[in-house]
Amino acid sequence: MRGKRVRLLALGAVIALGVAVYGASTVAGATDSVGKVRRAAAFDKKVAMIIAQGGLGDKSYNDLANSGLKQAETKYGFTAQRIQSADIVSQGAAILQQACAAGFDLVIDLEFSTSDALQKTAPSCSKTQWTFLNLPLKAANVTGVVFAEHEGSYLAGALAALVTQDTSIPGINARHVIGVIGGTKSTGIDKFLVGYTQGARRIDKNIKVLVKYSNNFGDPAKGKQIADAMFDQGADIVYQVAGGTGLGIIQAAKARHRYAIGVDTDQSYLAPKNVLTSMVKRSDLAVYDSVKMLADGTLGNAVVNLDLKSGGVGLGKIVSSVPKRDIARVNALKSQIVSGKIKVWDVITQGYPSWFKTG
Repeated sequence: MRGKRVRLLALGAVIALGVAVYGASTVAGATDSVGKVRRAAAFDKKVAMIIAQGGLGDKSYNDLANSGLKQAETKYGFTAQRIQSADIVSQGAAILQQACAAGFDLVIDLEFSTSDALQKTAPSCSKTQWTFLNLPLKAANVTGVVFAEHEGSYLAGALAALVTQDTSIPGINARHVIGVIGGTKSTGIDKFLVGYTQGARRIDKNIKVLVKYSNNFGDPAKGKQIADAMFDQGADIVYQVAGGTGLGIIQAAKARHRYAIGVDTDQSYLAPKNVLTSMVKRSDLAVYDSVKMLADGTLGNAVVNLDLKSGGVGLGKIVSSVPKRDIARVNALKSQIVSGKIKVWDVITQGYPSWFKTG
């Protein structure tokens, strides 16, 4: 865990639940969402962010969101608090209640499983603005941020299907098998998995997509174990949608000279020759903009959509061994999604398609 322990304000009861509250000092040289440091006058607001499963240090969703908060701290001249629990799923409701009691002006909730609890807490905590990532929650003091993870994952699946057909690429076999590992069986995670599968099927209707769940977002050893099993079954590319657990998936790809697809942030730096690409989800942008809207007085009663068209999701760096023709094909698919010609399945609004199989 990162950050400096600070005075716990009214969150003392939360600490009894095994929750840590951290402050983060302003980071010199951080950039805002348009890539230029522009420090604004300090504002008298108290901001907290609830960290999702996997915790800080996941080199993925939480860390990218935290970078957005650091950027906001730099521009607006304040120090936010990070609230982190080893068991956010069971303790989420109590954490939200204590965050309300602490009198924060803004609480940014990164944890998908707390959506029901937030909808119960927010009405009785009207002086606090709440931002919830990953569902379209909306109320007078609630702003929902929805990412089109299915669209970015569609492109990742299409790229994987193209690459797995090309045995001239190092590490690729002739079996046309790819895999994906989710952190938990939930619609929030399956939104990625279904989009990935649909994109792969667009390229090859007969491709085999192995699907497994780690049931954990912070266990790299388990991620490596599941990825190794998929590689043993003939997969040469595995998409990780499991936060910190996914670090083990990338390790397995590197050790086996195969490929992983990173998630949430560009993870190519972790294994430059073995991360095929990453499905980048701009949680940093969502967090930064939440603070900006708080400062502007425009936060609340809204749903913000971050999709391919807006740059809220997309593919990161693609490994150099991928032929330019494959990249061009993926870019063409992206254009068709943005134009509306291709409709990507969204399990949140559409349920599950018959062609999506797990096991």
